[in-house]
Amino acid sequence: MPSVVKRSMAISILVRNPLLKIVLLLVCVVLACGVVGCTKTDDATDGAPSDDTTAQQTVNLVLASTTSTQDSGLFDVLVPAFEADNPSINTQVIAVGTGEAIQKGRDGDADVLLVHSKADEEQFVADGLADARSDVMYNDYVIVGPANDPASIKDATSAANAFAKIAASGSPFVSRGDDSGTNKKEHKIWAEAGIEPVGDWYKSTGQGMGETLKIADELGAYTLADRATYLSLSKDGAIQSAICFEGASDLLNQYGVIVVNSARQLEAARAFKDWILSPAGQATIETFGVEKYGEPLFFPNAQ
Repeated sequence: MPSVVKRSMAISILVRNPLLKIVLLLVCVVLACGVVGCTKTDDATDGAPSDDTTAQQTVNLVLASTTSTQDSGLFDVLVPAFEADNPSINTQVIAVGTGEAIQKGRDGDADVLLVHSKADEEQFVADGLADARSDVMYNDYVIVGPANDPASIKDATSAANAFAKIAASGSPFVSRGDDSGTNKKEHKIWAEAGIEPVGDWYKSTGQGMGETLKIADELGAYTLADRATYLSLSKDGAIQSAICFEGASDLLNQYGVIVVNSARQLEAARAFKDWILSPAGQATIETFGVEKYGEPLFFPNAQ
């Protein structure tokens, strides 16, 4: 008998037999469910977040700050602690002088600022570029120079008096000359001393705090530095200069945080501000440097 006829007869028997018909239908249902199940599994896999999706959800926060906070090593501790509490944020630190950091905020090239020139920070807010600035921490400036202190500034009555002694003695002085917060503070002290610092004894580096300290050390010159960067370099043996004058009320160094209104990552910028002002952020600042230097390099004072 031809095979085609045999197949036709088999199908006819299945269709006429109710029991076989039910069995056939059940088989078809099971096969159909298997196909649907496979399709759903594939759909579920397609909908699961991949590594690429997770990467796309990470935002890049641009933090413009100062070379003093960078050179002191603070960001090596502060940024990982912040990112541990905010895993979706990747922080890019741009360490420049305060003047340049604030300008980056004006140009829309930074989301949040951590700087130390309060008058300029308040002007930034007054210009409508931020809603507010907040105190974060402080340390102090020190006048660093040769250990033998040729200008005898250890006996000065103020930072301005110490600068006047340096100028009168003709001892070399190295300035950052970079429009940083430290450079602005230095010019303010010269103005209080009534002195225009010019001459061969006065040199400008146009560089950050760490490099300026190294140059002053090489030249046997005086310079104004934040205590944190000085301790960081002197502890590591990078410089031999000594603190020749410290502790005066006109050497306070206050830092503030500002969220830039035009920030590309506004929510991330707000998250950084909230965190650094929180107990967790303030505790990170308070303990930084204690183990290595025997004293904190910054003192938190968020209100």
